[in-house]
Amino acid sequence: MPQLKAEKTLSPILEKKKKKLFTRIFKQWELQMMVIPGLLFILVFNYFPMYGVLMAFQDFNIFKGMSDSEWVGIKHFVMFFNDSRFFEIMRNTIAISGLKILIGFPAPIILALMLNEVRNMMFKRTVQTITYLPHFLSWVIVAGFATSILATESGSLNILLEKIGLINEPINFLSIPEYFWTILISTNLWKSIGFASIVYIAAISGVDPQLYEAAALDGASKLKQIFLITIPSIMPIIVIFLILEIGNLLNAGFEDLLLLGSNAVLRPVSDVIDTYVYRVGISNSLYSYATAIGLFKAVISVGLLTIANQIARRSDNSLW
Repeated sequence: MPQLKAEKTLSPILEKKKKKLFTRIFKQWELQMMVIPGLLFILVFNYFPMYGVLMAFQDFNIFKGMSDSEWVGIKHFVMFFNDSRFFEIMRNTIAISGLKILIGFPAPIILALMLNEVRNMMFKRTVQTITYLPHFLSWVIVAGFATSILATESGSLNILLEKIGLINEPINFLSIPEYFWTILISTNLWKSIGFASIVYIAAISGVDPQLYEAAALDGASKLKQIFLITIPSIMPIIVIFLILEIGNLLNAGFEDLLLLGSNAVLRPVSDVIDTYVYRVGISNSLYSYATAIGLFKAVISVGLLTIANQIARRSDNSLW
């Protein structure tokens, strides 16, 4: 009896909440119409294709389709783990992605902090424009720039090094594995640093100017103001982006590695999960094998994202 009474009491409240929800949606129909294309995009390109994950557990035959292809369990995962290049590919993936985080993640923050201290607006805007522009260039163009600069015969870097007497003969930089990671990280940094700093510049602009005035009255130098006011104020943004970067640890890149690391000599240091999947899985029509590797990468990425988020919760700056 008490349970029935409780249900009767709750049902009008729930109905009232539903009516309020529908009323609110109807009143905001213009905003809802703007959201619908985004939702459809996510459903079509992110959720509907998840059905294809089943291919990882099949010997997929393009003519038979997924419904009639033979089920093989974890065969393709075992094939990948037993591959003679598995540890080399994982090492390259983690090392390249780790270097991108270690060098590429703090660089936009430092640039944003430096630009925040510039008082000449013309100079500030010029620097921002110059650093933003590379982001809008495709990797084909950027790789072309890098290749022409590092070219053996007419490359500007070789010419400069010869002029100042550091080398006696040109160096083929894109054929020496020891130089590849440095070239890759430098190119990525040049391309992304300006655009990535936009978020941090916007966050810094929201810091209360009175905090800086109070710190200046207390005798704090510009450097102390940065470490005691600016960085703590934008720390939530930094932590959120760091969590996302850790979640993408196995996404070392694809276009940049495919274009800059196309030389077979560089494969021991340039081959990562994505390029391996493209070369071995897709180019050879091993769709189930490629799907299995992609699923493995996705599961690890979700795990890393969850762990990073749990650690960030201790500082009250987590994604969820």
